[in-house]
Amino acid sequence: MEYPWGSDRRFNAWSDQCRQRFGTRVQKLSVNAGFSCPNRDGTVGWGGCTFCNNEGFSPSYCQPSKPIKQQIDEGLQFMRKRYPRAGKFLAYFQTYSNTYASLEKLKNIYEQALDHPHISGLVIGTRPDCVDAEKLDYLATLAGEYFIKLEYGVESCHDPTLKLINRGHCFADTQRAIAMTAERGLMTGIHMIFGLPGETRKQMLDQSATINELPIDTIKFHQLQIVKNTAMAQEYAMYPERYQLFDLDEYVDFVISFIERLSPHIAIDRFSGEIPTRLIEGKSWGRVRSDILLQMVENKMIERDTFQAKLCL
Repeated sequence: MEYPWGSDRRFNAWSDQCRQRFGTRVQKLSVNAGFSCPNRDGTVGWGGCTFCNNEGFSPSYCQPSKPIKQQIDEGLQFMRKRYPRAGKFLAYFQTYSNTYASLEKLKNIYEQALDHPHISGLVIGTRPDCVDAEKLDYLATLAGEYFIKLEYGVESCHDPTLKLINRGHCFADTQRAIAMTAERGLMTGIHMIFGLPGETRKQMLDQSATINELPIDTIKFHQLQIVKNTAMAQEYAMYPERYQLFDLDEYVDFVISFIERLSPHIAIDRFSGEIPTRLIEGKSWGRVRSDILLQMVENKMIERDTFQAKLCL
């Protein structure tokens, strides 16, 4: 059976779209340019989001003290060993809020990465309250020559949850930033976290209808993981009853139920987050990597005879 996204795979996979676009496997290569966050420096708050500890997903070669070119060179050595089939690479500005600087500083940093001969474009992770028309206009200009994608940390569509996790912005800010980005024809992705405190399973599922109305291209799912040395870890130690963390099999079933409600036009970039087990407090899935979970999801979808958008087509 061929699905609306043009393949017989049971969900719209962003990796497949990238292969079609670039003619080869594409791999993101993390770069740490030393950005901060308005939720850490007092602009909108202090301490950051309660779940945040960037050590959990920053590769060892990503040190802001190193020049951008050196980080890319070291990252290429690592990636070519781990992903030998990768034919093209995108510089992934991942740590903290990567549009949180003056336009001149952003130009300098982004163009250092794009000047590297093995970089085909940029993926820029940021917050909805860290973009403006001037920055987006510049990125739209770059997109005329390079692949440019913005990824917004949305985390939840529910304002009470955003307040509870000290996010420092509301969902209306998310909607506004995404609309501005899409208006300029920029590729737009979002990140969502499932299992945040205060949200029922039904509330999490109901977010699919809201997300379907956003002009986005891709989505990443993350299961909530309690990371050491965070405000959330402290709260979890004191009030574990406030958290309903997913078991592995439970999460597989839940995320399938979610994508059954997800628009077929939204490509799925990843199904789960991946943090070293040494950094996780409480419930852990052990050494189950994201590729293993992906296979579990696909097998379960076959077993359930279901597919993305089944309940909204």
